[in-house]
Amino acid sequence: MFPQPIEKSSPSIRYLYQIGLPIALIIWLLPLIAVMMTSVRPAADITAGNYWGWPSSFNFLDNYKSVFIDSAIGGFIWNSFMVTIPTVVGTIILSCLTGYALAIYNFRSNLLIFFMFVAGNFIPFQILMVPVRDLMLQMGVYDTYRGLIIFHIAFQTGFCTLFMRNFIKGLPFELIESARVEGVTEFKIFWHIVIPLMRPAIAALAVLVFTFIWNDYFWATVLTQGSDTMPVTAGLNSLNGQWVAAWHLVSAGAVVAALPPVIMFFLMQKHFIAGLTLGATKG
Repeated sequence: MFPQPIEKSSPSIRYLYQIGLPIALIIWLLPLIAVMMTSVRPAADITAGNYWGWPSSFNFLDNYKSVFIDSAIGGFIWNSFMVTIPTVVGTIILSCLTGYALAIYNFRSNLLIFFMFVAGNFIPFQILMVPVRDLMLQMGVYDTYRGLIIFHIAFQTGFCTLFMRNFIKGLPFELIESARVEGVTEFKIFWHIVIPLMRPAIAALAVLVFTFIWNDYFWATVLTQGSDTMPVTAGLNSLNGQWVAAWHLVSAGAVVAALPPVIMFFLMQKHFIAGLTLGATKG
């Protein structure tokens, strides 16, 4: 039923695997390698068409210093933090509450409400562009942090509720029943018993949501216009127009913009892997 482990394969299959895996990894990393190499090239290499060759010189400090001094990328990164962090916190809080309610309480329409959360994940977000934009204009939050935060929380809560509900379903229900027998209130059960057990899932979900929101480009361009609220993904696009063909500086800005989610993943790596694999095996 499951794929055979590579250790149990024939010597020829293992040999092909050892050759093919590095090649596939290099092909997969090739765009990232190209961006990183371009970010340290001088402008003369780009003009001369030296896109894939070895840089004639390494202008690491000059290129990255120009990105911060000659552009507003620092403000764009700050805008991304101002949108991403409240979104992650709000989404985690809501999904923990809704996931707990849908997993623990067997009330009428429980499955219907759960399916509504799940169905929201299958709606193509592009078709929401016009109604969401009009709604933000009517609410007076267009081109503001609040508008992006409200939308992202609403849009991400469906997936996060699905994740949390399934995770809580796998917890031993006997802990909750024994606490109820002792007369513990429902909120204390949630806060002192369920939440500590959910920490790996919360960490995994926080990393995923942080990455989703930080890397969002579509809604960053739809719901913002000015540089005062524009996240870094949309800000990089404006930098491209500002420098026209200065791809070495745009690439340097892209590398800088990619650092926060990468750093967060490595800081939360232990909890992230534990959250994704918890419950995968028994015993």
